[in-house]
Amino acid sequence: MTTTFQIGDVRIGGGDLFLIAGPCVIESEEHAIRMAEIIKGVTRSLEFPFIFKASYDKANRTSIRSFRGPGLKEGLRILKKIKRELNLPILTDVHETSDVGKVAEVADVLQIPAFLSRQTDLIVAAALRGRAVNVKKGQFSSPWDMRHAVEKCRDAGNKQLFLTERGASFGYNNLVVDMRSLAIMRKFAPVVFDATHSVQLPSAQADDKGPAVSGGQPEFIPVLARAAVAAGVDGVFMEVHDNPSKAKSDGPNALESTKLRGMLKELLAIKKALVEAHKTP
Repeated sequence: MTTTFQIGDVRIGGGDLFLIAGPCVIESEEHAIRMAEIIKGVTRSLEFPFIFKASYDKANRTSIRSFRGPGLKEGLRILKKIKRELNLPILTDVHETSDVGKVAEVADVLQIPAFLSRQTDLIVAAALRGRAVNVKKGQFSSPWDMRHAVEKCRDAGNKQLFLTERGASFGYNNLVVDMRSLAIMRKFAPVVFDATHSVQLPSAQADDKGPAVSGGQPEFIPVLARAAVAAGVDGVFMEVHDNPSKAKSDGPNALESTKLRGMLKELLAIKKALVEAHKTP
């Protein structure tokens, strides 16, 4: 059963399509603000509800030598500035229960990373803060098992929850999206589709000459996003960057910012067609 709730001006689960987007990680204050301004400009002109996302720490990078972000204190300072100056709701990851309280002072949505989607203490700690919670489905989880994450959050007294599909492990260094999972999980809570992590090729660019990094197939981002909206998701999650080849995290599977407007227009057209179809007797 889906629940409708508000995050700022963004309505979750009420029939409106919304966007969660931003760079994978905060690379610098200047870059994070620029990306927030670019995406806000596009979404505002299209009247597309928008939540800005960026991570202060990518604690699950493949290599210990990979860039992780500015850290908790500096990262939250930057996110707070974006929230205040651009009047945007903020989503960011939490990896440790000890961080939840400080993150909840800034973020409107606390995101549980896919690798931690079974961590009961983390989900409960996030739920108890009264902020909305986004649990990303683990690459190892079935869609029906995500009801347990929903129950953990709701048993802690928080009904402001949504689930995000980001693909399931499919052999070595690859992911696959089962579109049935979107309908299955939507029986438990509103559902978002992660269109960029779903085209990731985990650790596919690993070698013995440098840090192991993930590859990606960004040409399939629009394909999967269109399919997900047609399948009836509540929102779409995308990592958006102005220069993916230079991104410090997840560049190979990020959407180039110049392509955002055209893609969102397509998604809105699909959503409008669905609404009109449902009106037809």
